[in-house]
Amino acid sequence: MNALLSLHNKPLEAIADKLNPWFLPTLARFTFAATLLMYFWTSASLKLGDSIFELGFGAYGQILPRAFEASGYNVSNISGFNKFIAYAGTYAEFILPALLLIGLFTRLAALGMIGFTLVQSYVDIYGHMADETAIGSWFERISDSPIMDQRLFWITLFMIMFARGAGPLSADKLIGLK
Repeated sequence: MNALLSLHNKPLEAIADKLNPWFLPTLARFTFAATLLMYFWTSASLKLGDSIFELGFGAYGQILPRAFEASGYNVSNISGFNKFIAYAGTYAEFILPALLLIGLFTRLAALGMIGFTLVQSYVDIYGHMADETAIGSWFERISDSPIMDQRLFWITLFMIMFARGAGPLSADKLIGLK
């Protein structure tokens, strides 16, 4: 039995040892860039008004749907704190993905994206009143809900980058961060 286990373990461990330092963080960043980068940047750009320093009407409706409704859909009635949240959320949606793309401060950016995804999911469920189909459920046969299923995959990518860093093809590597 030991010979069979060794026949299994030795070649697979050798391959894993070669891939270990660089493969997972590089694959996670590539997967993010290929699948989610433009999603976040497009979402953020839809929140802008006439300039990058001004939020459009839709930003408040997307980020703070209940507060915006309570304000009578009038931006001037939004509290300063809620305006801060809207600006912070919009700029985070530009900056954090850009940091992940170039691999700069990757661990912090990945942690920020985990928090962003959790807040986004909360807003979708409670602010936008997502239905059961959109929310979904884990451990079932249907795996295509946009919130529970897809965002678990997103958070898994971000956790890999948080735990392993950016990998060798990154700004972090150039400046000496791990």
